[in-house]
Amino acid sequence: MINTSVLLASINRHITLEPADIVLFTTMLQPAQIKQGEFIETSGTVTPHFIHVLSGCLMTYYSDKNGHDHVIQFAMAGWWTGDLHSFTEQVPSIYSTRALADSEVLYLPKADMDRLLAEVPKFERFFRILFQNSLVTHQQRIIQNFSANAEERYENFRKKYPSLEQYVPLKYIASYLGFTPEFLSKIRRKQLDR
Repeated sequence: MINTSVLLASINRHITLEPADIVLFTTMLQPAQIKQGEFIETSGTVTPHFIHVLSGCLMTYYSDKNGHDHVIQFAMAGWWTGDLHSFTEQVPSIYSTRALADSEVLYLPKADMDRLLAEVPKFERFFRILFQNSLVTHQQRIIQNFSANAEERYENFRKKYPSLEQYVPLKYIASYLGFTPEFLSKIRRKQLDR
């Protein structure tokens, strides 16, 4: 039996669910245990489900033609993740997602998501709010990459995601912030010297 109380509480901040809505939604969710290092979606394949993280940490990244990985996002407990373009359009993903720590997730398959949105229209509102918030976060990240210096970007990252460094190796944080691990190490040493 999966514990969905935290997820349902999060949803109920935006919409009010009837008992039948809860039953329908929770029966659609497929629990999975993901081991550290295990892939949850891979580049070149269609993303079959939207993913909710119950515990642990996932990382989504893009691998360029030179084999360099570029971190797009991290997903921790309480977050939804997955390649939305691949999921909605049913086209191969350009991203890979893997666990940075042992993780528990809930999968919401595409067919079930479509059924949920058709049968319980208030979930349209919930996912719209979720996607709007995600878009705002990504836009803020783009502006920050244009306007903030490296130290400010790292400091903002630490404030926004205070517990993430316990899961995430520095090389991935550096990639997410757009600089090399060596440069991030310099920034961290400089901050420690203060």
